[in-house]
Amino acid sequence: MDAILRTENLSVEYRTRGLRQETRPALKGLNLSVSAGEVFGFLGPNGAGKTTTINVLLGFIPPTRGAAYLFGIDVRQPIARQRIGYLPEMTYYYKFLTAEELLRFYARIFALPAPEAGRRIDQLLKLVELNPVRKRLIKTYSKGMQQRVGIAQALINNPDLLILDEPTSGLDPLGRMKVREIIQRLKNEGKTVFFSSHELGEVETICDRVAIIHQGELKAVGGVDEVIGSNHSNLEKAFLDIIGYQPQSAL
Repeated sequence: MDAILRTENLSVEYRTRGLRQETRPALKGLNLSVSAGEVFGFLGPNGAGKTTTINVLLGFIPPTRGAAYLFGIDVRQPIARQRIGYLPEMTYYYKFLTAEELLRFYARIFALPAPEAGRRIDQLLKLVELNPVRKRLIKTYSKGMQQRVGIAQALINNPDLLILDEPTSGLDPLGRMKVREIIQRLKNEGKTVFFSSHELGEVETICDRVAIIHQGELKAVGGVDEVIGSNHSNLEKAFLDIIGYQPQSAL
């Protein structure tokens, strides 16, 4: 299948502060390919380069070398991002708005006609199970509810690709379960979901394929069972082994 998301030898370097102005690599020749309809987990410890990769895909930062493509179009062209939705790790919304008002605001940004916007808002609030509280102020929502309204806003333009940065971060078990169910429904609708996460149990449950990066380098990519292999009992153990984690012996 044609890749919806693809990176080719993607490298990003940052200049360090100070007199010497040295460069620090954040990504080193990353090659990824995500096909239509996949739920793809992008894994790595803090500082591995996950958010840097997402920032390149969204056009927030340019690559130092290599390239990235969405739907076959170089991400440096704004048109590449017309068919994506994005949920950042740290969401902030105007909390004096209701969920319905927030979604209507984003619908106007995408220039959706009013009748279509109304239909999309109704569908999305039902999808994320917030329809009964659609007229409540967002400031009264729990963390999990705010995360779900964030997913709804990322879907308002009916994107073919959804990019989520740590969608279950800080959520309790019920909140994580609801987000997992939403991702599964999106997959059933044929959407492609690319998300970074530290919740390896969630990833193991819902992902078709995963990639693991460490210190900016791709260490493993493949189906969940393939990455776990025969030497590990679950994805967490495989992850720790792949990044070379060595537990310290008790003193």
